[in-house]
Amino acid sequence: MMPRSYGHRAGMEALRRIVETCSELGVKILTVYAFSTENWKRPREEVGFLMNLLQEYVNRELNTLHKENVCIKVVGLMEGLEPHIQQELRRSIKLTSSNTGLILNVALNYGGRAELVRAARSLAEMVRDGELEAAAIDEEVFAGQLFTAGVPDPDLLIRTAGERRLSNFLLWQIAYTELWVTDVLWPDFTKDDLVQAIIDYQQRERRFGAIKSTKGR
Repeated sequence: MMPRSYGHRAGMEALRRIVETCSELGVKILTVYAFSTENWKRPREEVGFLMNLLQEYVNRELNTLHKENVCIKVVGLMEGLEPHIQQELRRSIKLTSSNTGLILNVALNYGGRAELVRAARSLAEMVRDGELEAAAIDEEVFAGQLFTAGVPDPDLLIRTAGERRLSNFLLWQIAYTELWVTDVLWPDFTKDDLVQAIIDYQQRERRFGAIKSTKGR
C-alpha cells in the first residue's frame, strides 16, 4: 500500500490536469476543495505535508497559470493558515487578479457551516450597528456575505471515489447544483473523466423546482 503522501502528491498532479482541461474547454469557474476546516483533525505530519505541498504547487505552477490567463481566488478563512502560506497565496491572488480566463477558486480552511455562521454573524452586526434593516435581509443580501459573493452558484459538483455526501462543501451555493458521482479516485481523475461528467450534465434538464418541460409534446 502506498503512503497517503503519495496520494496527495498525485492529487496535485490531477489538479494540474483538470485546470488545463477546464481552460481548454472554456469552463469559466472551477472550485476545488483543497483543505477543509475538519482536515485540521488529521495527524500533524499529514497536515504539514499538505501545507508544504500547497506551497510547492503555487511556486511551481503560478507562472504557468498566470500565462494561461487563470485568475486565482481563495475561498475560506485564509487567516487561519500559516503566515508563509498566506503570503504565497496573496502573491498569487495579486498577480492573477486582472486575468480574464478561468477563475480558479481554491477552498482552503473552508467549511460550509462555518461560512454560514460567519455570514449570519456579519449580518447581525450590521443590523446591530444600524447599517442594515433586518427586514431587508433576503437571499441576495445573505449570499453577499459568503466567501463566494459575486460568483454564480456551481452548475455541477463532481464527487470522486464513489463518495455520496457533501462533506460540508458550499452548502448554500449547491442548492440546485447537479451532482455527478464516479468511483474514480481523485488522483486518477483524467481529462476524459471530466469530459464525461460535462457531457452527462449537458444531457440533464435543470428545473430549479419547476415542473418538467412539456416542450415538443
